[in-house]
Amino acid sequence: MSGSTDRSRTSNRKRGDRSAAEDRETDRARDQAKNQVKDRTKDRVSPDRIARVRRFNRFYTRQLGVLRKTYLGSPYSLAEARVLYEIFKGGAPTATDIGRTLDLDAGYLSRTLRSFEKRGLIVRKASANDARQSHLALTARGRKEFAPLDQRSQDATAEMLGRLSGADEARLIAAMATIEELLDASPPQNSPPQRRYDLRPPRHGDFGWIVRRHAELYAQEYGWVAPFEGVCAQIVADFVNKFDDKRERCWIAEMGSENVGSIMLARDSETVARIRLLLVDPKARGLGLGRHLTDECVRFARDAGYRKITLWTHSVLTAARHIYQQAGFKLTRSEQHESWGRPVVSEHWDLEL
Repeated sequence: MSGSTDRSRTSNRKRGDRSAAEDRETDRARDQAKNQVKDRTKDRVSPDRIARVRRFNRFYTRQLGVLRKTYLGSPYSLAEARVLYEIFKGGAPTATDIGRTLDLDAGYLSRTLRSFEKRGLIVRKASANDARQSHLALTARGRKEFAPLDQRSQDATAEMLGRLSGADEARLIAAMATIEELLDASPPQNSPPQRRYDLRPPRHGDFGWIVRRHAELYAQEYGWVAPFEGVCAQIVADFVNKFDDKRERCWIAEMGSENVGSIMLARDSETVARIRLLLVDPKARGLGLGRHLTDECVRFARDAGYRKITLWTHSVLTAARHIYQQAGFKLTRSEQHESWGRPVVSEHWDLEL
């Protein structure tokens, strides 16, 4: 029996050593990534933008009450309340899990957990995989202590949103989602992208957005300048002024209340439709949106009785070309020319329906 116990302890210790090594490797990789980002951006980001972000940080920390000694009139600081919340929401986290999630100093977190344990708010249960780790849970007393704090947080948030109109509330939620998406450096690994957009018909102002966003993005990403914006404006004007409701369509992709993509299917002839101005905003890339928009065009063209879809693109637009290839389009011809301040290779692609 003693030999079996020793082997079990040795096995647990080895698993624990591997777990600790993996944690250290993860932390090193995260620190290295942060340093790389810092090196790339320190000369690129303007002092004015840095000042605006810092001003927002000062505003929002005051809004949340971070600078107060305790949080929402409770006996706990905001950091302590966040630790309690991580335990409250379940999953039997370890101290390592909480420290990584909240990016807390290990010494501070250890002292906080000891204090909670001393006050009878939490219990520890040794991990079956690593004897040095303990899973944490709230006691009945801990749940009773945390429940009113959680309710006060809910009420404070409801009061903040209640001061806004429905439209402003939607704007705020969308802006918060954008901030979270852009700044979250640790998305779940190996998780497939989730479709978080909706497709809808255009509304007032959407066609102007199509022209403006094309001009902005293509200038930023490819250095294309005038008359590219004029070309986009003419395409949109022709589509709107000659719109055939039975044989033409435009789709706008929306995330929250923000436009993130577009495509138009225009009548080229009685039997041929043309895809125009496919756009996927950077914030919506990687979600399969470009393929979804293209598939909608193909589906509608078939239903409308077209025999072929044609389109005009450029060799530098590799993501779009890949989407068209996946959808079955074939490159029919290409030509070199200098437009919009850059030498380009334009391409014509067709799909037989």
